[in-house]
Parts: sequence; C-alpha cells; structure tokens
Amino acid sequence: MLSHWEIGLVIIVAILLFGAKRLPEIGRALGKAIKEFKKAGKDIKSDIEEVTGEEKDEEKKVDEG
Repeated sequence: MLSHWEIGLVIIVAILLFGAKRLPEIGRALGKAIKEFKKAGKDIKSDIEEVTGEEKDEEKKVDEG
C-alpha cells in the first residue's frame, strides 16, 4: 500500500513529465481503456456461460431421452 507521501510524489512526477494540461487527457484515455477492458471481460464471461448453458441443456435432453 502506498503512503500519502508516495502518492504525492507520484503525482508530482506525473505533472512534471506530462504537464498539467495533458493529465486530464491521459486520465480520460486510461478510464476509457479500463472500461473497454472490463466490458470485454464481461462479454467473454457471458459467452462462456452461454456455451456452457447450452451444453447443460443438451445433456439434460440426452438424459431425458
């Protein structure tokens, strides 16, 4: 876990490297990237659940028949 001093140091270094005007742009881009990554993860999970659900339905039909 980062302490308050370490977080402050990271922020100061980021401002020095990228400038105060570029930080909001970088933050927005990073936020969009994280959002897309989470969406892709949810899509993959739902696809897997859909496929495994179909397999379970087929197994039930075989067991019943």
